[in-house]
Amino acid sequence: MANQHKHPVRGLRGIDDDLWADFATATANAESDRSAEVRQFIEWYVHRPGAQRPERPAQEVERPSG
Repeated sequence: MANQHKHPVRGLRGIDDDLWADFATATANAESDRSAEVRQFIEWYVHRPGAQRPERPAQEVERPSG
């Protein structure tokens, strides 16, 4: 089947649309994507051998409007 994914879809609750969009923006220039970053964090969190904590992107400085 063409649309069958290798991994089952996992639902995440408690993440509002703005947070999800900010996460998409933060991973847009990374060498991975949101799923890869979440997976890497979970592997690190549960102490999988060889897992490393994901690197956070540099924080952009918000400039006051006006």
